[in-house]
Amino acid sequence: MLAKKTSKNQLTLPKSVAGKFKEFDYFDISLKDNIIILKPVRFAPVESTLECVRDKIEALGLKDEDIKAAVRWARKKKSA
Repeated sequence: MLAKKTSKNQLTLPKSVAGKFKEFDYFDISLKDNIIILKPVRFAPVESTLECVRDKIEALGLKDEDIKAAVRWARKKKSA
């Protein structure tokens, strides 16, 4: 299968490929070894996302101090 890049740098996926992803409107795009990789993305409503995160934290048994320690670790300046 071929896809042609337009003058506006757009690609149109062949119908046989796009048809497999009818429930997706967005794709995450990355490059690896000069190969374009498209991964379908499903968005969750913002209000349910926070609830899901809290549920996951509870299921993992994480405490407030665990979260604070993770944030401190993530904000640490990297030494050169």
